[in-house]
Amino acid sequence: MDALQPAPVKIYEKDITIGIINRSDPSKKNEAVDVIDKVLSIEGKNLDKEGAQNVVFGVQNELSKNNLVKAVKVIEEKNLNNTGLSIFPEALSWEKIAQICKENNVNIVYELSYYDTDAKVDYKTNTIETTNLLGLKIPMIEHQATINTLIKTGWRIYSLQDKTIIDEFTTGDNVTLSGRGINPVSAIEAIMGRKEAVLNISDKIGQSYAQRILSYNIRVSRDYFIKGTDNFVTAMRRAQTGNWDGAAELWAKEVNNSNPEIAGRACYNMAIINEINGNLDTAVEWASKSYSDYNNKLALNYLNVLKRRINKNRQL
Repeated sequence: MDALQPAPVKIYEKDITIGIINRSDPSKKNEAVDVIDKVLSIEGKNLDKEGAQNVVFGVQNELSKNNLVKAVKVIEEKNLNNTGLSIFPEALSWEKIAQICKENNVNIVYELSYYDTDAKVDYKTNTIETTNLLGLKIPMIEHQATINTLIKTGWRIYSLQDKTIIDEFTTGDNVTLSGRGINPVSAIEAIMGRKEAVLNISDKIGQSYAQRILSYNIRVSRDYFIKGTDNFVTAMRRAQTGNWDGAAELWAKEVNNSNPEIAGRACYNMAIINEINGNLDTAVEWASKSYSDYNNKLALNYLNVLKRRINKNRQL
């Protein structure tokens, strides 16, 4: 069944207006460090800059679809110190956040704290056999090139109202491209789409991060009892066809069975059908009865699962 989960990031403002700042550009004093990093990472020209822009636009586009958000804008804010590396810089002061919010009429600030790509190239040659025009097998050198690019991002979200950093989140995503050919040029040509792939993934990274303020569904599984009496066996067949209410009719007939084990199983299954139907408080009552009255050990664990779901629903 589906179970709705609270959003990982909670924003409590009634009218959410969001400004996004890109702090990933290296500051002047750290520019030399960034240049060295670019050489070691064999990054393409302006790849980090364009990738960071794609991440920001991905966040902006996704947030603009969110009914909870009244307005969202990208803010060009200069002179924000940064290391130029894939580590969080010092958090902005609340005076600076207040200034940004006032000047841009926003109450939440998203900060792309850093964006960095690290690339590793694996180049090798292998001897393979191929058939020539005469049908003879001859050895040939095959060139293989693989480039793996790790995209690292760091995000912060500032809430001016609470003067709290409500999220600090990092991501690491890989883009791997491979090519092979009878000469180095052929091998390299197959991985020429690296930049486009990195920019595409960067956009998706932004979209995914923007969804952290939304609740989401996960699939959960539950075990239920299928043996004990003929009613349990018939109920199992009904449940397998999707007729859960029909199965519950038969389980209800066994909740007062003279055999305490059978009655405990029936009460447990009644808790299951009530969770399926969204009646969590009633499900808790049935699970409690299964454990307290009939000593069904599984019911105690299930009771804790239900209580956690109720707490999450309160957060929602």
